[in-house]
Amino acid sequence: MSATQPSFSVDKMLDCKGLACPMPVVRTKKAMEQLAPGQVLEVQATDKGSLADMKGWANSTGHQYLGTVQEGEVLKHFLRKASQQETKAETKYPHTITNEELQAKLQSGEPFTLIDVREPAEYAFERISVAKSIPMGVLEQRLAELPTDRDIFVICRSGNRSDLACRLLADKGFSRVKNVVPGMARWVGSVEKQ
Repeated sequence: MSATQPSFSVDKMLDCKGLACPMPVVRTKKAMEQLAPGQVLEVQATDKGSLADMKGWANSTGHQYLGTVQEGEVLKHFLRKASQQETKAETKYPHTITNEELQAKLQSGEPFTLIDVREPAEYAFERISVAKSIPMGVLEQRLAELPTDRDIFVICRSGNRSDLACRLLADKGFSRVKNVVPGMARWVGSVEKQ
């Protein structure tokens, strides 16, 4: 992450300050539709997880993540719109488990690994007791911590960041991965709190 303003022009600025996942990515998708290929979008966000979200979303759609500049609490993400030939159809990760199905697995005692890809502050204030905190931004560096011989369930606040995480894990060869939807925002099971 750079600390100086980039030396290129921005074609559109999008203010996502104060918004939490998935809203910065949702608004970025809409803003990208209004740009011509090659144009640059600046997305200003305060959600720390937006860094991993923007990188993951750009990678999954073919748009180019150029970088991020941090100014105080504001993260300025820069993305270049891809040409039609460069874009990829955005798809959701196909393997999911509902909150209710995860609750049943927790009660059954069946072995599995649950990873929580939210930011550390989100995890600290409310988490499922067996969930291991591996924020999306460091997931790729911590793959060695994950088992290959059991199911891995991935949770976030809304199911969007965990969708990106599931796709990353699948791309890295993990075959027993499921996204927990709708995620912690609608979790009614027991939690640990800070």
